[in-house]
Amino acid sequence: MNAVAGRLMSVVARQLGHPSGPLGKVVALVLNRGNRWAVQASVDAAAPAPGESAADIGFGGGVGLPLLLERVGADGIVYGVEIADDMLERARGRFAAEIAAGRLRLLTGAMTELPFDTDSLDAIVTTNTIYFVEDLDGACAELARVLRPKGRVVVGIGDPDAMAKMPFTPYGFRLRPVSEVVAALGRAGFTVEDQPITGGAVPFHVLLARPEA
Repeated sequence: MNAVAGRLMSVVARQLGHPSGPLGKVVALVLNRGNRWAVQASVDAAAPAPGESAADIGFGGGVGLPLLLERVGADGIVYGVEIADDMLERARGRFAAEIAAGRLRLLTGAMTELPFDTDSLDAIVTTNTIYFVEDLDGACAELARVLRPKGRVVVGIGDPDAMAKMPFTPYGFRLRPVSEVVAALGRAGFTVEDQPITGGAVPFHVLLARPEA
C-alpha cells in the first residue's frame, strides 16, 4: 500500500473509532447501514425485557438505540454511552422526543470508566467497540460492576481473521482472538456463550456474558 493510501486508511480507522466532523456524519450513516444486522443480533441475545434498564456502550451511529427502546417499552429506560461528542450531538437531535420523555439518556463515557452506579443495568450491548480499547480487563471489569446480578452483557466483534484482511484495520485496530475476549470476560466473573453469526461483510461473534452464579 502506498503512502497516500496508507494515510487514507489511517483516517478511515480513526473515524471508525471516534467519528467527528463532517466526515463523522458520513461514517455514522455507514456504521448504521453496515452494523445493523450485527447490532440486531446483539440486542436479540441480550434480550432486554419491558421495564428493564438497558445500555448501548459506544453506540456510534445510533442504530441500536431504537432497538433497545422498543424492547424495554414505555416503562423501561435506555442509556446510550459514547466517547465521541459529535455522535452524542447527532443522537440528541435524532432522538429528541425519546429524551424529552425520559426514556433515553445519552451520556459521555468510556468502556473503562462507565458513568453508572454499581448494579444499575439489566442489559448491556457493545458492538464493534473493543478494537479501540487498550485495557480489555478493565473494560470487562466495568461491565461486571454496572450489571445487575441477573443481567446480560453482549460483546459483539467481527471475526479477527476476517477483520485482519480489511485494509483499514492495521491502522489503530486491536484485533484480539475471540478466546482472549472470552477469557477477559471470564476473569471479570462472567460465563460466556459464543454465538457466531453470518450475514455481513465479515463473520461475527455475539458473546453473551452472564454473571457467574
